[in-house]
Amino acid sequence: MRFLAVDPGEKNIGIAISDPTGTIANPLAVLAHVSRPIDAAAIAQIAAEHGAGKIIVGQALDEENRPTPQSRRAARLAAAIRTQTDTPVELWDESGGTQAARFARGLGAPRRKRQRFQRSHLDDLAATYILQTYLDSQAR
Repeated sequence: MRFLAVDPGEKNIGIAISDPTGTIANPLAVLAHVSRPIDAAAIAQIAAEHGAGKIIVGQALDEENRPTPQSRRAARLAAAIRTQTDTPVELWDESGGTQAARFARGLGAPRRKRQRFQRSHLDDLAATYILQTYLDSQAR
C-alpha cells in the first residue's frame, strides 16, 4: 500500500509518497498554501491519483508532547482532508522534520550550495522525513 505524507506550513505544503510496498518515502511536490478547503481538495486529489491507501499529516508537538498553534492548524487541515476523501487520514508527530530536511539537503554540498539550499523549499523533504519515520515505526 502507498502512503502519502503532508507537511503543512504557513506558505507551502510539502507532499511525499511511499513506494508501492510502503517501505521507502520519496519527495513528491510542494503546493502553495491557498486556503484550507482548497489545500485539502488538492491533497485528496493527489492521494487518489497516486493510489495512496493512507494520508499522514505531520503535526509538530512541543517538548512535552502537547499541541502547539501549528499542530492545531495541522489537525484542522487533517479534518478538512477527511471531508474530501474516504482515504484514512492520520496525524503523526513531525517534530524535527524541517531541521532534518535542512541537514539532509546540505549533506555533501559545498558551502555556497548549502546556503542556497537553506533558502530553497524544504517542505517536500520534510514531508519525506515525516513519512519515512512513520513507515519505519510501522515496520517494527
